Amino acid sequence: MPIRRKPIQATLLGASSERVVMKQAAADENPNDAVVREFTWNLAAINIHMEDIRRIWADLLGVSGPQWLILMAISELDAGKGVSVGEVSTKLQVHQSFVTTQTKNLERSGFLIRTTSSADARIVLMSLTEKARKEIGKLTARRNKLNDFIFADMSDRSLRDITDSLTLIKYRVEKAALQLDLDNS
Repeated sequence: MPIRRKPIQATLLGASSERVVMKQAAADENPNDAVVREFTWNLAAINIHMEDIRRIWADLLGVSGPQWLILMAISELDAGKGVSVGEVSTKLQVHQSFVTTQTKNLERSGFLIRTTSSADARIVLMSLTEKARKEIGKLTARRNKLNDFIFADMSDRSLRDITDSLTLIKYRVEKAALQLDLDNS
């Protein structure tokens, strides 16, 4: 929790109540509040633009934006044995039933293979088909070029530092959302 300065009190010299209220408000605001608001608005804007980019990639494959994300998550998570619905839902921060519904559609479209785990029949493992790998592969050079443009002015170290900071913020925002939900229940 940020350290708050003590409120400024009216002096005996007769400061107007308006000036006192303004000073009180300024004292109550954390110096970082403006930066936090700017940061939050920048994240919102980045998310909107990332959604636009995902929609374009998805359109090129003939799938929806969320289906594109599922394909990317499976591509990243699969180490050759398939990826569970639970792993994908955790990566994407969505409910497992949503992943199940969308992956059934992706399977019908020929992008995924869904198999039952030999270790636990309750677990469905998903892998990209050759068709999916081929179609995603066609986009790889364009995606790399786009990433190079977006992150052109960042060193590997600064990108790692930002990623580490965002990971921490993501964790804290998740906890804050849960706490806020509990407080309002």
